[in-house]
Amino acid sequence: MRAAVLRAVGEPLEIEQVELDRPKEREIVVQTRASGLCHSDLSVMNGTIGIPAQLPIVLGHEVAGVVTEVGSAVAYVQPGDRVVSCASQFCGLCEHCLSGRAYLCERTGILRTPADRPRITSSGQPVAQYASIGGFAEQVLVHENAVVKIDDDIPFDVASIVGCSITTGLGAVISTARVHPGATCAVIGCGGVGLAAIQGCYISGARRIVAVDVFADRLAKATELGATHVVDASDGDPVAAVAEIAGGGGVDFAFEVVGHAGTVAQAFAMTRRGGTAVVVGVVAGQEIRIPGLGFLGDRTLRGCTMGSNRFRIDIPRWLDFYRQGRLSLDDLVTARIGLDEVNAGYEAMERGEGARSVVIFS
Repeated sequence: MRAAVLRAVGEPLEIEQVELDRPKEREIVVQTRASGLCHSDLSVMNGTIGIPAQLPIVLGHEVAGVVTEVGSAVAYVQPGDRVVSCASQFCGLCEHCLSGRAYLCERTGILRTPADRPRITSSGQPVAQYASIGGFAEQVLVHENAVVKIDDDIPFDVASIVGCSITTGLGAVISTARVHPGATCAVIGCGGVGLAAIQGCYISGARRIVAVDVFADRLAKATELGATHVVDASDGDPVAAVAEIAGGGGVDFAFEVVGHAGTVAQAFAMTRRGGTAVVVGVVAGQEIRIPGLGFLGDRTLRGCTMGSNRFRIDIPRWLDFYRQGRLSLDDLVTARIGLDEVNAGYEAMERGEGARSVVIFS
């Protein structure tokens, strides 16, 4: 099968032929129909979040497709089922799973070990899967607990972005921060995840939703999707601008969706006394500096792992919001490309173009 493989950090993905193993007892094969481009894959490509444990690696993790083969002990899906993947795959056995925080799962027994045959090989050599998915491929081989079933009425391109982008942004607001009706919110970074967070604020009933970005088209899209105010971060101090919009004291909730230490500090500074700043972007490898005085105002700075999701519960709910017209997904898929265009898609992402590009497989 064809796949987009990263062989060296700092180099473009290579489209090449790789071989897929047969599924073990609880593994499944999914024929990929759509796979979204996520900024975390770009961060692996350029080394921002560190070199993966193993190279070469198939990137991509926002997959929507059809199950074609299942292992002997699979109980959740069968061939023909339409599914969406999620990087928050769970074992159901560890302390985190059993305490309701499966997004922190230790993945006991659901990944192949070095002693097992690799899921993907190239000329007999192992090829890793990013997020244990490897979605930029014509097929993916994953544990059954890495997918959720979806109904036939959801288009594959829209479905693919729900598994990460929407689940992370919407979940950060609804599940991690638990934004309440009447709250004031700011979202720094209005790419795919940030626009999902803005919609989460709107769905939650926030009365002021401030979108912060440096790209005018993203700010315009944020307004279409529920932002009540916008701040161009390239024009003046965004912290002061947000404080003025919020009435001088800052917002109840600020969401950092850029993945940069500097914008994390800005998000914290944007909160009012008693407010909460949530770090949604990937800031691995960076040191965050926060003035200690801010904590005397009972402010909270907290992390967020993929929107604190319970994806088999959450994703069907997000898709109901989509059916009801409360969640816009079609507008977030701003480019549909072929696998051969994946590098161009990431170049466009670096330029700040569009919300989400999706690779379409025939």
